[in-house]
Amino acid sequence: MYLLRFHQLGGVAVLTFMLCVNVAAQPYQATKRALRATWIASVVNIDWPSKPGLTAQEQQLEFIQLLDEQVELGMNAVIVQVRPVADTFYPSANEPWSQYLTGEQGKAPVYNPLQFMIEESHRRNLEFHAWFNPYRASMKEELDGISEKHPLQWCPEWFVPYGGRWYYDPGNREARAFVLDEIIEVVRHYDLDAVHFDDYFYPYKVAGEEFPDSLSHAFYGAGFDSKDDWRRDNVDFFVETLSRRIKEVKPYVKFGISPFGVWRNKDKDPLRGSDTQAGQTNYDDLYADVLKWLREDWIDYVTPQIYWHRGFDLAGYEVLSEWWDENAYGKHVYIGQGLYRVGNHDSWQDPAELPEQLRLNETLPSINGSMFFSAKHWSVNKLGIKDSIDAYYRSPALVPTMPWIDSEAPLSPDLVGVSGHHKIGVQLVWKDDPLSDEQYYAVYRFEGHEGGDIQEGAKIIAKVRRRAKQQQTYIDLSAKKGKKYTYAVTAVDRLHNESQASNAFYVKFKTFGGRVVAQGARLN
Repeated sequence: MYLLRFHQLGGVAVLTFMLCVNVAAQPYQATKRALRATWIASVVNIDWPSKPGLTAQEQQLEFIQLLDEQVELGMNAVIVQVRPVADTFYPSANEPWSQYLTGEQGKAPVYNPLQFMIEESHRRNLEFHAWFNPYRASMKEELDGISEKHPLQWCPEWFVPYGGRWYYDPGNREARAFVLDEIIEVVRHYDLDAVHFDDYFYPYKVAGEEFPDSLSHAFYGAGFDSKDDWRRDNVDFFVETLSRRIKEVKPYVKFGISPFGVWRNKDKDPLRGSDTQAGQTNYDDLYADVLKWLREDWIDYVTPQIYWHRGFDLAGYEVLSEWWDENAYGKHVYIGQGLYRVGNHDSWQDPAELPEQLRLNETLPSINGSMFFSAKHWSVNKLGIKDSIDAYYRSPALVPTMPWIDSEAPLSPDLVGVSGHHKIGVQLVWKDDPLSDEQYYAVYRFEGHEGGDIQEGAKIIAKVRRRAKQQQTYIDLSAKKGKKYTYAVTAVDRLHNESQASNAFYVKFKTFGGRVVAQGARLN
């Protein structure tokens, strides 16, 4: 059926007709700024590489295909696991190469995967968040296959076995200092946009098994009311110290954490806990006081993993998204979306579930975007979810700014000309200030003979990476014969502060000598 709906357009009430269709197919009027990201997991080859031992060329081709898929989906960031089990996707003096690359821990590939991944991501205007697992050291208890270079071999006193795996003991101060140094070395030597942790601090509890940190507790635990308080203090110290050291080395690098979706149940904390009944929680079981990290400004964003459906009685999506929105402490909240559950669980057979979660996010002011777990599930496309999200994210989005890090926008570019043919598109040419610090440009297109509001995210038709010491250009291949357009360009820095719009150019197609060409005129 048809619905009549009034809306405001430039202060004038306009009557439009809307066709009611399946919610997953409706256009999604997303905001101009939102983080749209996908996790790319390397542990046990979940996403990339698809299996260990691929050639360098095969690995690179797979990663490029993953990135191109993210661009097609409208994403603007990737979160890539670069240190899954105290082994690395980059050369390290102290930890071995990852077994998930070459099939043998400690065996080097013939290229630097981290450098390659960063360059390819930035070439596509995707932020690169380097995902570290700080404490996990092995996915199995047996030490066969563990490289001689792995710290488990040469400093076993730093580690404890638990639940069939090995972990750095978070209470061992030498181990803690070692891991901090390892992460900071990567921050220092690579062009990261963010350092990212997931939910593995102290591991999830295993029934009937106590985490074996009695030695470090006996040595360092004096002065705490309980072992739980001491464990939380260990994690607090790690997060606070890493935050400070990241900003000392590169103040623009963000620090974000993706915790389990429930901080604390209301029955344990009636004032601040969420109205949930989760079996384990960050505060009480993983010893991760995430609210403290937000409150103390130790992290720039939090991505709670809310992998449950709306209406779930123990931990409903709507309950938790609203709770995190209310407890953001002025920082960004990006929801961890359960992409892997779509079509794979009884409660996720509705193709509208994930799209409706995104619609709910848009109503919550502190929710600034989403991260989807994980990359391989886009191509599987259960219930047509890739197509639904592609429709929702049709317009490019800028990453939200973080004014507590930097709020100074770059200088506006100078749009100097347009040219082209209706069969090959309209080429825009602009100049930038060589002393300005932009990383990329946003290209806006408005229909008609006048400019528009650059706050309308749907008017962005492209994001163009800056080319050093070269003329900046873009070809609009979607320009149509018979249409009239107005173009403008803005400059955007690495923290996504945006300049004022450039001068605008009005463009129309005219016929000269039997050829239809684009004719441009400067408006201001």
